[in-house]
Amino acid sequence: MPQSTPQPPSPRWGVNYTPRNSWFHSWLDLNLDDVRADFDAIAGLGVDHVRIFPLWPILQPSRSLINAKAVGDVGRVIDAAAERGLDVAIDALQGHLSSFDFLPSWTRTWHRRNIFTDPAVVAAQADLITALGRAAASRPNVIGLTVGNETNQFSAGRHPDPDAVTTGQMSEWLGRMLDASRSGQPAGMHQHSFDDEAFFNDTSAVTPSMAGRIGDTTAVHSWVFTGVARHYGAGHPAVPNFADYLVQLGSAWSGPGRPVWLQEIGAPAPIVPATDAAGFLDSSIRNTMDSPGLWGVTWWCSHDVDRGLADFPELEYSLGLIDSGGAVKPAGAAFAELIADQRAHPVPPRPRTVAVAFDDAESQRSLTAPGGPVLDTWIDLVRGGIRPTLVRSSLATDAAHLAARGVTEVVSAR
Repeated sequence: MPQSTPQPPSPRWGVNYTPRNSWFHSWLDLNLDDVRADFDAIAGLGVDHVRIFPLWPILQPSRSLINAKAVGDVGRVIDAAAERGLDVAIDALQGHLSSFDFLPSWTRTWHRRNIFTDPAVVAAQADLITALGRAAASRPNVIGLTVGNETNQFSAGRHPDPDAVTTGQMSEWLGRMLDASRSGQPAGMHQHSFDDEAFFNDTSAVTPSMAGRIGDTTAVHSWVFTGVARHYGAGHPAVPNFADYLVQLGSAWSGPGRPVWLQEIGAPAPIVPATDAAGFLDSSIRNTMDSPGLWGVTWWCSHDVDRGLADFPELEYSLGLIDSGGAVKPAGAAFAELIADQRAHPVPPRPRTVAVAFDDAESQRSLTAPGGPVLDTWIDLVRGGIRPTLVRSSLATDAAHLAARGVTEVVSAR
């Protein structure tokens, strides 16, 4: 994997970069001085990488037009990161961010086309991803590409205008996009991302097996404001342990040897009050540190959204490690301290010897969701001082698989 600096001790540490001035709308008229100032502040936290989100409609305003200046702006942002010793992960098809959809006009309204199955759209997407990969390939500080941010939500029934897609079509689409990533940047680490519905919703077109076998990593996004908040509430042990649960679930679907990337984790109010954000950050991340295969932790997000920008859900305005005025918040200071501590005293990966078995029929994914028997059993073990993992039911008696993961005891969900 290409690096601009020597590989730091595992795991990697990063932030999802949310520009302080004009949020992601800043891609419309990139100000590199602003970017450099943001990266100076981010590098000051001790992180080694950023995840960036260029907007799809700006990069590809017409199906047959890739905006060369916009792709060049992505390169200039990558170079600014390199100047500060930061590696970069690029999300390509943006897509969806913080409750807003950024889809090009040639896929909507009068030109309505399915972004997963329309051959002309899919070909154009592949062209854009290949172009971004080529821009990345000449820059040694690019980690790789993620297809897009939580692209599964565009096919979800809860979306106001969903693109219907079967699991087979989704698998084919993801494969095509990742092939395009590898075509552009052969040496990169490429993956797709999804919200936790892929693991928990029985009808999600992105399945746990896709999470565990498509792409170079399994990227998990840990957000406690949805199912955890609804079923357990603030103060419950599930809140600071949910990220670890998702890492273990991702590992169970991936198998030994495949890296798991905690690609998003944040402290959303009010389920995590502002006064508790630093403590939540510290405990949530420390709970994952001994996980075999943990590639990295990338916090959401770098900077608060300025309240001068309208119509965001309330929680989005306060998720940053750095406030909209540029000051490091207590959570940011806690992240910096945690990184320094983990680098000075790294926690070695340790096998989780106790595993909770779960039904791995993908029509039964909801059994592993918050409020279900698998997480409840897992949390009971955590309360008892055990550091558990998870194992798929089809592998629960596979001696070779259990040995490879260091599991010596399998517990049934209650």
